[in-house]
Amino acid sequence: MSDAALIDAQPLPASELARLQARFPARSVSVCGAELSVRECGTGPAIVCLHGIGSGSASWLDTALLLEGEARLVAWDAPGYGESTPLPAQVPTAQHYAQRLHGLLDALEISSCVLVGHSLGALTAASAARPGSPLASRISRLLLISPAAGYGAASRAQARSRVRAERLGTLDALGIAGMATKRSGRLVSDHASETARQWVRWNMARLHETGYRQAIELLCGADLMADLPPAMPVRVACGALDVVTTPEACAEVAKQCGVPLELLPVAGHACYVERPAAVAAMLREAVTA
Repeated sequence: MSDAALIDAQPLPASELARLQARFPARSVSVCGAELSVRECGTGPAIVCLHGIGSGSASWLDTALLLEGEARLVAWDAPGYGESTPLPAQVPTAQHYAQRLHGLLDALEISSCVLVGHSLGALTAASAARPGSPLASRISRLLLISPAAGYGAASRAQARSRVRAERLGTLDALGIAGMATKRSGRLVSDHASETARQWVRWNMARLHETGYRQAIELLCGADLMADLPPAMPVRVACGALDVVTTPEACAEVAKQCGVPLELLPVAGHACYVERPAAVAAMLREAVTA
């Protein structure tokens, strides 16, 4: 089946696309000579959300709408995702992504925010929030949701080689659309609604190969634990049914931060798509703390 046919086989209902465009539209922001695609909704304290490796800014739609009257939720398409310009380096680091995030906060005139990193986004978030980071003073609280630990530590060299080979091999064998069809189901639990499954597939089908290859290098080269604990209060959460970044793995991240792991019941990896009310409640607490 061709890529085009695979995308056609996994449509998102027109009503959902219309809701996205009306309530959480994307726009382009110039940052350091590049473009970043962002979506934002609501007014009040700023919450900046960073998505995972197989997702995009649109995945935060329902969480944003639940907080519309209480906060300004900003979600980016990471460099190389959506309409965002890829990073110059073929093998970028978490610091490269954090520098682009710094430029975005400047462009949007955000002087203080709650920073949220989901999965791969946690690597950028932790780099931005580490002690000594130029962004640390502008982050009031950090929330890591199903954080990816990365494979950059010396002790993970063997796993790093395996993961890079597996990720790149799957991309070469299936293409983006094939990955969306065959792999997106792992991101939600068996209890997820069909609409949540459609959103996860749709987001994954919109990946760009260049951005995804850079994100694989970020995953393989970064070491989340080396940037923790952060320079501000932090919470670490995970879907109780997450099979990608498991509760056991996330508990190690929470331990490094000196906080308990918070489990989101009946939720898989893409918990903010599957259980947006639970994630919105955590963000509400973060901005009112």
